[in-house]
Amino acid sequence: MKVRVISALVAFLIFIPLIWIGSYPFAIAMGVLSILAYREITDLKEPYLKIPDLVKLLGLLSILYLVLGNYGNYSLDLSIGYPRLFVPLILILLPAVFYKKDKYVTKDAFALLGIVYLLGFLFNILIAIRNVRLGLLIYLLGVTILTDTFAYAVGMLIGKHKMTKISPKKSWEGFFGGLIGGVASGLIIYTNIVGSFSFKLLIITILISIAGQVGDLFYSKIKRENGIKDFSNIMPGHGGILDRLDSLSFVVFTYIVLYWLF
Repeated sequence: MKVRVISALVAFLIFIPLIWIGSYPFAIAMGVLSILAYREITDLKEPYLKIPDLVKLLGLLSILYLVLGNYGNYSLDLSIGYPRLFVPLILILLPAVFYKKDKYVTKDAFALLGIVYLLGFLFNILIAIRNVRLGLLIYLLGVTILTDTFAYAVGMLIGKHKMTKISPKKSWEGFFGGLIGGVASGLIIYTNIVGSFSFKLLIITILISIAGQVGDLFYSKIKRENGIKDFSNIMPGHGGILDRLDSLSFVVFTYIVLYWLF
């Protein structure tokens, strides 16, 4: 527990100033995190992915291109344009034509492309949200963290009905505890630092709170399929970058979709 607390404190001391400052320091931090997250997922055991080193490098360059290539032109409406989307597609799919079947196959090419888009979009959107409004990023982080916190606390206290085999410790009591606590906390944060309450805000907050818990399960399934507890040990007691960003990734993607719809 002591190691976990110290690790969390160090992370807060590093990232709170970066979030507050924003601009290039925050963008560079997102680029670094994207590199670390990419390494975690591409280092998963065989035969989950079989990717030659050169293609791994092309995938890494593709992610950085998606994350940082349009700095200064971010928008929540469309932060990544069509031409930028085609670059990873070409760099990752084309090599499958030239590699032998036992080195790099189309199945792995499509899987790698999905990883690149997932991480590239995530960190690009985080930069876009921070550039648009600091309060909005705090709101999304708050919903994510507090949903997870309430879900864990309620699950530990009264959780009896198991939710899924993917993560045996998760319960329906924890799910609804996280939902209620996360939504209530998110509404308080939003109405104090971003804008006024509305029915639309309530619906969005409910949906992103649910999305965060689904994201947690999605990444848990990846770990379960690979027989690992954490993606890495970069944060002692907490795991890797993907262990910390699992819920947040689904939260920001869901928020952007709802932003477009509404």
